[in-house]
Amino acid sequence: MADFKIDSRGFEMLISHTCTCAATDKIVVDRLSVGYMRRDEPVADNDSGWQFLWGFETEEYLDDLDNSALYKLNTIANLDKAIIPYLDYPIGTQLERVEGSDEFIEVE
Repeated sequence: MADFKIDSRGFEMLISHTCTCAATDKIVVDRLSVGYMRRDEPVADNDSGWQFLWGFETEEYLDDLDNSALYKLNTIANLDKAIIPYLDYPIGTQLERVEGSDEFIEVE
């Protein structure tokens, strides 16, 4: 994992609960937009089940656990507000960003 600290100054409370999610360093460190989001069965009480990816990570990159971490859902929402309308979608949802927009469409 990259050695960094998120500067949360200016972050808003966009998500009222304190659930966590997983995100790759492409989103958090490189500050790329979320291109793919998936909601799996939560593995802990405060887990939202959401995973956020840039969408072009290689299998090798994803297999390296140092390239992703758990964050508060509010952190990722502040980095990419386009995800917010989709956060209540059910477990099993997979969404891909429509290129050049803030819209996501469901994929199988």
